Amino acid sequence: MSKPGRFISFEGIDGAGKSSHIDALAQWLREQGREVKLTREPGGTPLGEDIRSLFLQKEMDALTEALLVFAGRRDHLRVVIAPALARGAVVVCDRFTDATFAYQGGGRGFDRDVLTQLSNWVQTSPAGFIEPDLTFWFDIPAEVAASRRAAARAADRLEREDIEFFERVSAAYAQRAQAAPERFMRIDANQPREAVWEAVMAAMLERAW
Repeated sequence: MSKPGRFISFEGIDGAGKSSHIDALAQWLREQGREVKLTREPGGTPLGEDIRSLFLQKEMDALTEALLVFAGRRDHLRVVIAPALARGAVVVCDRFTDATFAYQGGGRGFDRDVLTQLSNWVQTSPAGFIEPDLTFWFDIPAEVAASRRAAARAADRLEREDIEFFERVSAAYAQRAQAAPERFMRIDANQPREAVWEAVMAAMLERAW
């Protein structure tokens, strides 16, 4: 009997250090014999990548941001995520809907009821509501993340926001984690890389995937 598909997302403010661990987890899963679809949001499809470019570079208000990311998410689910899950793959995604609630809902202060309605429309499929089975939340102080970003790359539109913005984003992630403790795994990202990876592995082994 084939194994069921699994959906894993990685979340956290910019500079939390998700990227290297996403790649490492995908490689580990492949070594366990699983098909892995590694993807990201915004992005994941040709349309989604076009939306990502607009989203990260063009000025817009919070509602436009939300509509764009949910439009890309719908295409992503339809073209990539749902088919991969249906064939038993493990989808590993850099950000998903929690990021929208954190950045647009928390950071921008946008109406969470509107985000919930958009989420219900976009994520409902014939197979039911699609959301991650496991979400790794890389939690890190906003000041530490800011210094990491400054040392690593030129800032995009969102990364140029101030510390207070990212503190609101972090608080929104904490609220999401509190509301769904069975799905969220908080990772202390303000520690050595090896310790972060050990925490990720412990969560995966606990679930026996």
